[in-house]
Amino acid sequence: MIRAGIIGATGYTGYELVQIFERHPEVQVVFATSESYAGKCYAEVYPCPYNQRLIALDQAPLNQVDVVFLCTPHGTSALLAQQVLDAGARCIDLSADFRLRDVAVYEKWYKPHPVPGLLPEAVYGLPEVYASQIAEARLIANPGCYPTGPLLALYPLLQAGIIQDQRLILDAKSGVSGAGAAPSPKTHFVNVHDNLSVYNAGHSHRHVPEIEQELQRFAGRHVRVVFTPHLLPVSRGILTTIYITVDPSVQASDIVALWQKAYAGQPCVHILPAGETATLAHTVYTNRCALSLTSAGAEGEFILVTSIDNLIKGASGQAVQNMNLMFGLNQTLGLIV
Repeated sequence: MIRAGIIGATGYTGYELVQIFERHPEVQVVFATSESYAGKCYAEVYPCPYNQRLIALDQAPLNQVDVVFLCTPHGTSALLAQQVLDAGARCIDLSADFRLRDVAVYEKWYKPHPVPGLLPEAVYGLPEVYASQIAEARLIANPGCYPTGPLLALYPLLQAGIIQDQRLILDAKSGVSGAGAAPSPKTHFVNVHDNLSVYNAGHSHRHVPEIEQELQRFAGRHVRVVFTPHLLPVSRGILTTIYITVDPSVQASDIVALWQKAYAGQPCVHILPAGETATLAHTVYTNRCALSLTSAGAEGEFILVTSIDNLIKGASGQAVQNMNLMFGLNQTLGLIV
């Protein structure tokens, strides 16, 4: 039995972890922390049947668990990760603190890194690409929600060298839960309902350097993205549209064949049949990523569409998938795919 701890258990990602672990046959949640609700039962915070007692962070017995999940803000997670590792547990961080390998890039987009010495050790937790490294890791940087779908769609194509673009255009639409549990005027129901809005467009969203870092690693060359996120008036899910140019000799069947080869035996990637386009309904409430392909109407021009649940495959479900790999379990154990 894997003994797990959750730090920051009452945010959206923490709640998803609690729900997943309720059905995971190999995990015992030893502690769940909340600074706002310490002393309360989980069922007093969310309308759920879970009796987990919430504790303050300074009461967390880090030396009594095998793995700790950090559902904490950027900048906070890094110091906590150091404490977890020092206590002898493995760590899966759902913040951005270890996703960027270059400390200068991190500090450009966030703030000074609290423990830059840990960056070389962190493994980027995209299971379909880095499974062998994840299995051996002490520290996992769980990918961001927006990067996950595009990275899975583009990885086999960049590895094969068929994409000609130096600049890729990504158009993404996310449910409101992607903004986190803390309320704000932009995510207030009255402002989101019956509306669709753009934010941090172009090259200003914090997930841009993460996406570019991994795409460049796949391609072995410079890749720039133009990334436009939108806020959808739904609770969850991310749909991303990607526009690519390939040699005119490349057919749709060639792209699908690359996906099929790369993700053969990967239960969390679903390649949709020709003529079917990915939608949120293909993936919400699952740890699935759906991939679809459409011609853009000219030779060598294609549109890729990816869909994930931002809280599951884009966060907590992927974190559990990583944990399963770290402890030698079936990677889908406890997950809905």
